Amino acid sequence: MKIKVSLAQRIFDTFNVIFMLFLIVIMIYPLWHVACASLSDSKLLLGQQGIMLKPMGFNLEAYKAVFTNKMIVVGYKNTLIILLFGVCLNLVMTGVAAYCLSRKNLYLGKLIMKLITISMFVSGGLIPMYLLVTRTLGLGNSLMSLIFPTAINTYNFIIMRTSFSQIPEALIESARLDGANHFQVLVKIVVPTSLAIISVMVLYYAVAHWNAWFNASIYLKDRSLFPLQLVLREILIQNNTSAMADAMAADQHAIGESIKYAIIMVATIPILCVYPYLQKYFTKGVMIGAVKG
Repeated sequence: MKIKVSLAQRIFDTFNVIFMLFLIVIMIYPLWHVACASLSDSKLLLGQQGIMLKPMGFNLEAYKAVFTNKMIVVGYKNTLIILLFGVCLNLVMTGVAAYCLSRKNLYLGKLIMKLITISMFVSGGLIPMYLLVTRTLGLGNSLMSLIFPTAINTYNFIIMRTSFSQIPEALIESARLDGANHFQVLVKIVVPTSLAIISVMVLYYAVAHWNAWFNASIYLKDRSLFPLQLVLREILIQNNTSAMADAMAADQHAIGESIKYAIIMVATIPILCVYPYLQKYFTKGVMIGAVKG
């Protein structure tokens, strides 16, 4: 039997669909505009105004200019190193801390909570954190200065701890009765049953490392250690300042505009490619947190 839908419900559904389509357009169009501009002819792009729905003369010169810059390649390499080691450290540290605090009467959990509280107070100030990393730990001007200080994100830690606490205590106790220690319980029981939330943590930490540039600008002095975002920021700033100079020719200014858009796409596309592979796990993790109390 067909369910009768009231007029008010139809109006709401129509408005909801229109509103969601509007949100999709305003979120997708900026990226589409940048993609079209990066593939456009530089001279045509210089005189373009208003909405752009397709490239103005297909041209790959901007991308060639970007990838011939050696610092772009260096930035990619450094970012991949930070991403690989950083995410692995994030998952280990966050997972261990979350497990300790998710289990009752575990003394190590209380100690970890104290350490996290202290680290939150220290990281709250820029100068104390800088002194801790450069003087106390001796990690100044090294890629480790971008990995160790961000080993645990408090927000991600709370999410993982909440997920681990939802695992039935009886399952943990049965493994303990069979002679498993806490490390074995974590590796063989907690991790396999928490793949959804772990994938969410991988996504959160990977995006954070990929987009990070501020800490690198503080701790790094050697340009050969610059991550991708810091390299791109430097290129964009230099391009903007040179574009404002009167000595720059008009065609150079046009090429510079195309390069700016190409740089944005170079920095955005890789992380966008990760989302489709983790989306199903991300949705599952959200649903698990919504169903269980």
